[in-house]
Amino acid sequence: MNVVLVTGASSGIGAAIAIAFADAGWSVMAAGRDEGRLDEVADVSDNISTWSGELMESEDCDELITDTVDEFGGLDCLVNAAGVLIRGSADELSDDDWRDTIAVNLDVPFFLSRAALPHLVKAEGSVVNISSVWGLEAGDRAVAYCASKGGLQLLTRAMARDHARSGVRFNAICPGGVDTPMLANEAEEQEMEVDEFLAMVAENSPNGRIAAPEDIAALVLFLASDAASHITGTNIPCDGGVTA
Repeated sequence: MNVVLVTGASSGIGAAIAIAFADAGWSVMAAGRDEGRLDEVADVSDNISTWSGELMESEDCDELITDTVDEFGGLDCLVNAAGVLIRGSADELSDDDWRDTIAVNLDVPFFLSRAALPHLVKAEGSVVNISSVWGLEAGDRAVAYCASKGGLQLLTRAMARDHARSGVRFNAICPGGVDTPMLANEAEEQEMEVDEFLAMVAENSPNGRIAAPEDIAALVLFLASDAASHITGTNIPCDGGVTA
C-alpha cells in the first residue's frame, strides 16, 4: 500500500486531499495543528492516521517525516497543503507577519521535502505543493502571501530539476478561489457577507463557479499516480480559467 503525508489536513483543501488518498487505498498521515479537526478527518477512513503539532522549525519537520516512515514503513508522496494568508501591503505588515507567512508557506515545504528525499528516492515518489494563482500573478494587499507562493513555485521547479534523475517528481498546483474557510474569511476583507462574496468570486470565474476542495484533491491524486510519471517541474493552475 502506498503512503502519503498531507500537511494542512485538518480542514479545507488538505482535508479533502487526505480523504481522497484514503478513498483510493493509500495509507495517509494527516498532519496539522488542530487535533480535534484531524480526528474528524480520520473518522472518515481507517486508512488515515494523524499527527498534530507545529512545523515552524526544521527539527519539527524532520520529526514528522521520521514518525510517518516509522508508522508505515516508507513514504511515496508528500503533499504540502498547509498555508496561511495574512493580509497587508508592505507598509502594513509587521516583521512577524512577514516571517510567519514565509515560514509556513515556503520554509516548511522546503524542510519537509528535504527530510523526505531519501525515502522518496527509494520509492521513486513525488512531492505535490499547493501554491496559488497569486503565485502566478499578484493580488491586492497580499504581498507576503504572493511572495511565498511565488517562491514555492520556483522551489518546486528547482527541486524537480535537481532530483529528476533520482526518480523523484515535484509539481505544484495553483488554485484560484476554493470553497474553504480561508476564502470565507476573505469576505471580511472585502466588507461583504460571505454568501455575497462567494457569489462574486463565482461570477468572476470564466466557468461561473468556485472550486470545491475535492477539485484540487483530484488533481493531487493524479499527479501522485503512475499516470503522471512524466510530469515534473510544473505549476498547474486549477482556477476555472481565471488565469487564461
